[in-house]
Amino acid sequence: MGEDEVDHAPRVVALRGAVLLGVRARVHRDHLRAPDRPRRPVGSADLRRYARRRPRSSHSETVRGPGERENRSLDREHGSAYREVRSWRAWTHGRGGRLGADVERSAQEPVRLPDQEEVAESRVRFLTADTDAPRAVRDPILASWQRSHEFHVAADNIRLPYLGDPEQDTWFSRSAAPVLRTLSEQLKGQSVSVILTDQSGLVLERLTGDGDLERHLDQVLLAPGFSYSEEFVGTNGIGTALEMGGPAHVFGHEHYAEHLEDLACAGVPIHHPISGRLVGAVDLTCWRKDAGALLLTLAKTTAEQIRQAMLANAGASQIALFQEYLRTCHRRSDVVFALSNDVVMLNDHARTLLDPADQATLLAQATEASSSPVAGRDSVFDVELSSGRSVRLHCRPVGAGDRPDGVVAHLSLDPESPRSRTRVPAPRMSLPGLVGTAPVWRHACEEVERALRSGDWVALEGEPGVGKTALLRAVQLRRQPVGRLTELDAASAATVPGWLAGVRDAANDADVLVLRHVDDLRPALLRGVLSALHAASGPRAGRGPLWVAMTMRAAPDVGDLQDLLRLFPTTVEVPPLRLHLEDLQLLVPFFLARLGRGGNLVCSHEAMRLLMRMAWPGNVGQVHELLRDIVRHRRTGSIAPEDLPPEAHTVSRRVLTSLESMERDAIVRSLADAHGNKARAAQALGMSRATIYRKIHDYGIVAPAR
Repeated sequence: MGEDEVDHAPRVVALRGAVLLGVRARVHRDHLRAPDRPRRPVGSADLRRYARRRPRSSHSETVRGPGERENRSLDREHGSAYREVRSWRAWTHGRGGRLGADVERSAQEPVRLPDQEEVAESRVRFLTADTDAPRAVRDPILASWQRSHEFHVAADNIRLPYLGDPEQDTWFSRSAAPVLRTLSEQLKGQSVSVILTDQSGLVLERLTGDGDLERHLDQVLLAPGFSYSEEFVGTNGIGTALEMGGPAHVFGHEHYAEHLEDLACAGVPIHHPISGRLVGAVDLTCWRKDAGALLLTLAKTTAEQIRQAMLANAGASQIALFQEYLRTCHRRSDVVFALSNDVVMLNDHARTLLDPADQATLLAQATEASSSPVAGRDSVFDVELSSGRSVRLHCRPVGAGDRPDGVVAHLSLDPESPRSRTRVPAPRMSLPGLVGTAPVWRHACEEVERALRSGDWVALEGEPGVGKTALLRAVQLRRQPVGRLTELDAASAATVPGWLAGVRDAANDADVLVLRHVDDLRPALLRGVLSALHAASGPRAGRGPLWVAMTMRAAPDVGDLQDLLRLFPTTVEVPPLRLHLEDLQLLVPFFLARLGRGGNLVCSHEAMRLLMRMAWPGNVGQVHELLRDIVRHRRTGSIAPEDLPPEAHTVSRRVLTSLESMERDAIVRSLADAHGNKARAAQALGMSRATIYRKIHDYGIVAPAR
């Protein structure tokens, strides 16, 4: 292997421990005079009875915990992570837990906690639509209050839908688990809860060392299976950090929901250490009376430790992929390449012998192999490249299980294929993963490809199932095979927590952003998308320009969607299948090759004639669903007319009622059982021969040949 190949290898660095900032912790005591009675939720009548003034005094002392010798030993073993936890423990034990704390930074400027009485009054004025601007409220909190108001979040109660048991067996959760357990053990006995969420704010894990705090968190639904995104709960450490894209700390009355006023929380987003995409957040929550600036510092440290654990785990899988790539390069003298979600490696032969279009076609086919029903074992594909050459692609998955970590592939011109491997013939594709030669279909493909080359944002309109999203994926694979594509479905925006935040993150991090079904967006979310795309339309620091495409049924003449369309210079209409029905003869074998586990299932000429007669109101998506149902009961041989569903045996163009459809299906099944004998079918159905003849004519049923 040449030197150029080594340069394309992934660089993996295993780091032990966490990368932490050296921080000297000092405690500042701030004596607060508590009210005579317990404080009610913000907005209650006796809020204004609280004292307007309170005596203040402050001095500092260095935190020293018991057992200096043991602490120095643990300092050497665990580094600054343990020192910060030890500082937290010593600080929370001091003066009955009523001490505020500041972290002495390089500028020697202490971080001051917000004045809770002033914040509470400002919150009341904000919620009562007072014309005066809220005072004593930090800018990030005020901006979060405004977002919460726009989301119509209730300020006087917390009502969250239970989204189900969260998925725990993910790469992110497995990487974070040991970090969270270690921190929870170090904080054992303290009133601190360690919380992990996904990128939408859905709580995945919660570890709490205090029973009272845990019961309170259950009451406010800060528990696994519930989402704490801003659009559900308003201002809080988790949702606000995800919206801001950076660390956020929220104390007491800074929370938008009044039932959270006794808590303080600090949240930090966690990004993928390689791709940079947002994967979740870590949050530390405690009682407000125990809160201080060390809370945010410890949250940042924990987030960095999780990121380093993710890097180590990702490094292991990428090292395995790289080693298999090197072994294949040593054994083979032809084209070799490897790919995973984050890495693409090509040897010298691949770069010199294949043009970019052929490279994209092979990468797309290898990607299909990693996600196909036969993923997890070696497979062989016959591929016709865009240049006209036919090659055999050998794919070997790397990693255990049905979801391999990557694929290593090499090419062969040998016409013989080992019988022990899976062989899948692939039709010629104008774009990776697509087939079709009809002029109207090729024109749509060329228009989208031209828009990507020029950098113009494009909107695709067409009926459901015509292949709008598949077309965008194929064009991106051909033109930017290693670019990051992010798809977001607007049809689920109202039910998926943090959907709008995902649009903002993708606008900052992705190379290609696809927004599906934008005509299903509510006006408020549509305006949010418009704002996010406006901000992303200009230059991005350290990244190339973002290319955005969206899909919809039809472009409106007026409304908020028309305002969004002004950002998209090009609109391409993707034709329905009935306008390029000749492509059905390519689509059927193409789908059977993907669904049939090896390409041993073909469609007979008789069955194809019936399929060509169908109206296909569901377009290409309906073709795929119909063939998937057939493959469930026939996996080899030839598809015969009797294998097709009843609607394939009719040529009626009118829409049938539910009762008529049931009657038509019964007649089709009876005719198939009677091998086309109408008299026997009528007798089985309990109707006269005249009636069945009339029904066959009315429904346009094509009776099977006797």
